[in-house]
Amino acid sequence: MLILQDITYVHPNRDLLFEHINLAINKQDKVALIGNNGAGKSTLLKILSGNLIAANGLIKAGSSPYYVPQLFGQYNTYTIAQALGIEHKLRALYEILDGHVSDDNIALINDDWAIEERCREAFANWELDLPDLSKKMETLSGGQKTKVFLAGISIHQPQIVLLDEPSNHLDQVSRDILYRYIKSATHTLVVVSHDRTLLNLLDTVFELSKSGITVYGGNYDFYKEQKAIESDALSQDLRNKEKALRKAKETARETLERQQKLDARGKKKQEKAGVPTIVMNTLRNKAEKSTSRITNAHAEKVGTIARDLGELRTALPDMGKMKMDLNNSTLHKGKVLVTAREVNFSYHDRLLWSQSLNLQITSGERIAIKGPNGCGKTTLIKMLLGKLTPGHGSIERATAKAIYIDQDYSIIDNQLTVYQQAQQFNNNALQEHDIKIRLNRFLFSKSQWDKPCSALSGGEKMRLILCCLTISNQAPDMMVLDEPTNNLDIQNIEILTSAINQYQGTLLVVCHDEYFLNQINVQREIVF
Repeated sequence: MLILQDITYVHPNRDLLFEHINLAINKQDKVALIGNNGAGKSTLLKILSGNLIAANGLIKAGSSPYYVPQLFGQYNTYTIAQALGIEHKLRALYEILDGHVSDDNIALINDDWAIEERCREAFANWELDLPDLSKKMETLSGGQKTKVFLAGISIHQPQIVLLDEPSNHLDQVSRDILYRYIKSATHTLVVVSHDRTLLNLLDTVFELSKSGITVYGGNYDFYKEQKAIESDALSQDLRNKEKALRKAKETARETLERQQKLDARGKKKQEKAGVPTIVMNTLRNKAEKSTSRITNAHAEKVGTIARDLGELRTALPDMGKMKMDLNNSTLHKGKVLVTAREVNFSYHDRLLWSQSLNLQITSGERIAIKGPNGCGKTTLIKMLLGKLTPGHGSIERATAKAIYIDQDYSIIDNQLTVYQQAQQFNNNALQEHDIKIRLNRFLFSKSQWDKPCSALSGGEKMRLILCCLTISNQAPDMMVLDEPTNNLDIQNIEILTSAINQYQGTLLVVCHDEYFLNQINVQREIVF
């Protein structure tokens, strides 16, 4: 059992992140915790794990949770054993085996004589070849670090497990192992993830937002269906309110015109009847007051409807506010863009691939490049784009405009502001206000135009790149994406998916996210 009561968290700079969070997770529940970047998902997970202290509220846990973090930099100086919290137990075991039996060592072992064997089995399960537990964490890749902590679940055998973006650095083989673990787990699971294949393996979705926690009793696909129903209802309310506003303005105008005509007609009758001036002034004042009351009444009604409409528009999901207008490639479909013959690359006089590659890419194709981490996917991309020269074989390229979006969003100049970066793509001599309109469409408000690009999140950088492409005079003939979903939350993945599905050029993508690849309609695979 895991219970949060009235939890509030305030950043060290005193900014409020969330308040009055209440949730209850039962034994053996498998829960997804989702929300937009900045909502506080990782922070809430750290509070559940005990690594952060809430400003207010109460946490009740049936046992101590085991926590797999998203970032591992703080463990770089640790050994693997230290990072897993088993160093003292292993040292005690080794000393006892060497004949140094002491009360302290016996207490540290606590009858867990199988700890070393359990480590070997856990590492083997995650396909980790790490026989030396004294090895420093900084020597491991991101995927290996993730798998070390995932192996710790079998080593520690906790009743509650908290996972923060566990599939981020995993290749497809390792993701499949993770999915099997999720399916078979019998303990309580709370998972923060943007991996929608993983999220569909969980029984309940908790959505964290500014209004608190909303519970959806089903997996991610069920959650999406419910959100679509909510969105449709909101859109209908929005249309009804817009219609009511137009009607109210029209009624106000017609009423005012009618009253003005009546006043003018009454004035003419009074003048014909020879009504004294003082009486005329009194009647005119009464008419003006009457008109003013009618005008104010209608203005109040229009204002109320306008405020309601503004609130509804604020409640619209960001996807509903964005305007996508990526142009089509000018190349005819089927034009040969790249031809690679017997291509290979050498590292330290060793060939990267056991068999040289032959492939052809034509205009309009959607191709996924797949394979385990370290197999040379990024190297192949760089050769196809002319950024690397093959050590063997040849590559022919047609004249075409290509854009390469890597995992670090290197196309963004971190020295520039958001507006300055947008200006770099202004090949069409757009006016300043036109560029700012486009920035607004991609959710960059006035307060962010002067924000340095170095301060942007991964999702913000991706949106800025998409915005820059709409500002550019011509969409690229080929778009190359290297692990595009790694640093994005679900909202920004859906924004990227929507943009790609409107793009008509050639797409080349390295990605382990099968859900994403299915959504962008990949037609062909290059598999290592």
